[in-house]
Amino acid sequence: MLRNGAAGGGPAAGGRAAARPVRVWCDGCYDMVHYGHSNQLRQARAMGDYLIVGVHTDEEIAKHKGPPVFTQEERYKMVQAIKWVDEIAPGAPYVTTLETLDKYNCDFCVHGDDITLTIDGKDTYEEVKATGRYRECKRTQGVSTTDLVGRMLLMTKAHHSNIGPKGHSPWTGVSQFLQTSQKIIQFASGKEPQPGDTIIYVAGAFDLFHIGHVDFLEKVHQLAEKPYIIAGLHFDQEVNRYKGKNYPIMNIHERTLSVLACRYVSEVVIGAPYAVTADLLDHFRVTLVCHGMTEVVPDKDGSDPYEEPKRRGIFQLVDSGSNLTTDLIVQRIIKNRLEFEARNQKKEAKELAVLEAMKRLEEEKH
Repeated sequence: MLRNGAAGGGPAAGGRAAARPVRVWCDGCYDMVHYGHSNQLRQARAMGDYLIVGVHTDEEIAKHKGPPVFTQEERYKMVQAIKWVDEIAPGAPYVTTLETLDKYNCDFCVHGDDITLTIDGKDTYEEVKATGRYRECKRTQGVSTTDLVGRMLLMTKAHHSNIGPKGHSPWTGVSQFLQTSQKIIQFASGKEPQPGDTIIYVAGAFDLFHIGHVDFLEKVHQLAEKPYIIAGLHFDQEVNRYKGKNYPIMNIHERTLSVLACRYVSEVVIGAPYAVTADLLDHFRVTLVCHGMTEVVPDKDGSDPYEEPKRRGIFQLVDSGSNLTTDLIVQRIIKNRLEFEARNQKKEAKELAVLEAMKRLEEEKH
């Protein structure tokens, strides 16, 4: 059980005199947002009082890195849902300049301890580094977009075969992420329900936390004037039982941080029971239980996991208006990555052919 609070906690929270708020700038593609990105934004927000995040357009990303998986509108919404973000700047330039920092009245920009290069090999933070308006934060060990895509590619190659023991996803074991109590405390900033709050319970895998989940949680959040949303996360083995294949792609520790980073969630139950029981509802004083439009798989004994909240008349289906599921996201990411790899191979083969032709011409001259 982890309580989740508002952003807060920058230097001003430490009792600094009423100085001008420190405005911090971050930017990036944020194409496949994961808890590593959230952790970078958490660290950046802690360096100041107000965090603005610049998100690049589809066109800019395609020019420097290849086409993104998610549209710019999806990416803007995904970043805005991270609780440490105060404001987003759509269409931020790929190269971070002093002009951009000044335009948004930011004191400095923050980036991870990895180098980002333009298409012509230049450091995108060269200008702000040279003028001392650059800060660095630690990269989150054990997760990267490449790593997650790798897990998905493994999944498509093997999900029809029976790998590993029954009821176990082999890919969650691939994760190099090591959960610590400190990391959970950093992500969960702890607010208890207040008098007058509507306590809403939602449950699921929340695997590869994505825009479909954000749309659902935002809609649930809008159901009450003072919502307090508790998200119950199922253990890996439970998710594998009802999702099949080699799900989940992210293990319970990774999924916990992903959900905690969302501004609509107040608390997380790690390893929630699949059936929403009377004990659970009474313990958390739940007034409403919500589920999206996805199929509800029966419990092991064939019963409806939402039988008790339905009996109490507190169950509600919520249509997020989004048809995106983890399955569709995986398909989209893999299609994009395979096309990208094929295009690169084609380009390399073409360059190699040109070099060989030039070499033959040189040999013929001699």
